[in-house]
Amino acid sequence: MSAITAGEMALEQPGRTRLIAACTIGNALEFYDFVVYSFFAGTIGALFFPAHDRTVQLLLSFATYGVGFFLRPLGGVVFGAFADRRGRKIATIVALFSMALGTAAIGLAPTYGQVGLAGPFVILMARLLQGFSAGGEVGASTTLLAEYAPADERGFFGSWQLASQGVAVLFAAGLAFAVHAALPAAAVLSWGWRIPFLLGILIVPIGLWLLRALRETHANDSDPKTREVSSLSLVFSRHFGKIVAGVALIIGGTATNAIVVLYMSTYAVRQLGMPPATGLLAGITAGVVTLIGAPIGGWLSDRHGRKPVAGSAYVLIALAIYPAFLLLNAVPTPGVLLSAVLGLGALNAIGGATIIITTAEIFPIEVRATGMSLVYALGVAIFGGFAQFIVTWLIAVTHDAASPAWYVIACSAATLAGLRAIPEMARRAI
Repeated sequence: MSAITAGEMALEQPGRTRLIAACTIGNALEFYDFVVYSFFAGTIGALFFPAHDRTVQLLLSFATYGVGFFLRPLGGVVFGAFADRRGRKIATIVALFSMALGTAAIGLAPTYGQVGLAGPFVILMARLLQGFSAGGEVGASTTLLAEYAPADERGFFGSWQLASQGVAVLFAAGLAFAVHAALPAAAVLSWGWRIPFLLGILIVPIGLWLLRALRETHANDSDPKTREVSSLSLVFSRHFGKIVAGVALIIGGTATNAIVVLYMSTYAVRQLGMPPATGLLAGITAGVVTLIGAPIGGWLSDRHGRKPVAGSAYVLIALAIYPAFLLLNAVPTPGVLLSAVLGLGALNAIGGATIIITTAEIFPIEVRATGMSLVYALGVAIFGGFAQFIVTWLIAVTHDAASPAWYVIACSAATLAGLRAIPEMARRAI
């Protein structure tokens, strides 16, 4: 399979829409899984992690959600090296299948009441498989997308990785809302919660059809750059500073995403006493904002630079999130909740869309998939996977309902430090 130069075929076959959809559908499935699990965390906790204390039950559910992130760095290394040596496209396909297998396992898992500890064990293994696969998918697919894109539109093309998460939130929240609206509570607890997980498998045949039209952009066995080097050893020996900076870049958006997009629906229901429908509406709002805001952020970064756009977004998030939580607890109404999600979600979409393409751009082509996969996996695993667990624990220990804001502020500060450590990458040849 021959490789192409960056941007060479971006305006030829496949068309722009199919190219973007093919490269982002795996990321959409990954995020769809996470959002569905987050929306049904209470139900999963009740069915698979019996405990007398509902907070402990929820913590166990979130801990299992987070444990999959442990294998993300390993998946990033394995799939990233595979993508640098054998190709971005084939790595994306293998990761897509693996994630779908984990999704199916959760949807079909027997409960604790049916098989005892084997039930939560299946959930645990499924989350580990999902985490391993997701750790490599985003690096392979993002580098494929970046290398197809014209240099002056790379931010816009890459922004659709984050926008695809908005699509995933919309589908996940919409299905969760439909399940709760169409079924009685007993049916949701019995079998209805499985529906969104099983429907997620349908992404696989769509993804395969979309990917058929793509050629490899780089990384095949005939290329001496990939045949003669270990991408993992090279990325650590020559680009360790970029790894550190890349992780710092990722964690601000990861923390904001975990709290504002994923955790906010649970927070609204459990902490503020709002009905589940309001929490789901917050998730839908976050999805819409991400879908619209991410391409705007990518477009802005192509014209004004990655660093100014991302830096402005995360400064504003750090300044706004604590007052937003204070207001939300003082005036716990749906209007205030949706306004907070709208504003913070828009800022994170603009900043995060810029960051995700930057983490691919800072690495040279022979180690790009490995480097990008590794920094994304480490950042998300450490600061995203256990974010909901950490802030649930923080609220229980400190009795401060606004404590999730401090977590986001600290992570945003790290991202601002990462931006200072890298060069401006907009419109540069990669």
